[in-house]
Amino acid sequence: MSFDLDLGGQRALVTGGTKGVGAAVVRALLAADARVVAAARTTPQVAAPGLDYIAADLMTAEGCAALAREVLARFGGIDIVVNVLGGSSAPPGGFAALTDEEWQKELNQNLMPSVRLDRALLPSMIAQGSGVIIHVTSIQHELPLPEATTAYAAAKAALSTYSKSLSKEVAPKGIRVARVSPGWVETEAAVAFATRLASEAGTDYEGGKKIIMDSLGGIPLGRPAKPEEVADLIVFLASPRAAAITGTEFVIDGGTVPTA
Repeated sequence: MSFDLDLGGQRALVTGGTKGVGAAVVRALLAADARVVAAARTTPQVAAPGLDYIAADLMTAEGCAALAREVLARFGGIDIVVNVLGGSSAPPGGFAALTDEEWQKELNQNLMPSVRLDRALLPSMIAQGSGVIIHVTSIQHELPLPEATTAYAAAKAALSTYSKSLSKEVAPKGIRVARVSPGWVETEAAVAFATRLASEAGTDYEGGKKIIMDSLGGIPLGRPAKPEEVADLIVFLASPRAAAITGTEFVIDGGTVPTA
């Protein structure tokens, strides 16, 4: 049996599409012959072949609205939206270090871009009677690290709950909504973080990775996921091969989250 994902010609938007998991999703969609726009705050000087970039500050309502208008103008509609954008700049120090401003930053980076883009792009999906939205959450909403990720984890939990509710609302209109919840992924940023921890601890990169894995309570698989592994899951879920899947969250974390 052929495992063609049947994504040829599908119009896709990927937020956070220039680095890490987002860039891997873009590459996988292009390899499946989809038409792809990658959005990020800054865009590369040299574009990948067959790929459009749109620079947008998605932490603002204006940036999300401008991106949605540009995508619809270029494509005349949209078939797939993958909201990868996320991250945290909150300081360490637990709850006391989280001012109202820090909380708002985490929500603006990890929840509101998805909410705003969905609100702007869903009408075109509803009009055509089809579409797929993938929200990238995080295992942090189940396993938060109190020292530094409380606000990030809470924002991702809100994104997960919002996604579930949205899926129930739009499924009867032909639109699927799914969530992908990664654990630690070996992105460029993760490599830099592990390298810094290794230097501070007087060890090598593998030692730095172990420090991170230990802080998560261990990864039974023994390693972080690769961006390409997360991207493959996302692109499968966006494809017609997953046509009966909606409303579900798929964890890809090497077994980090303990389950019964």
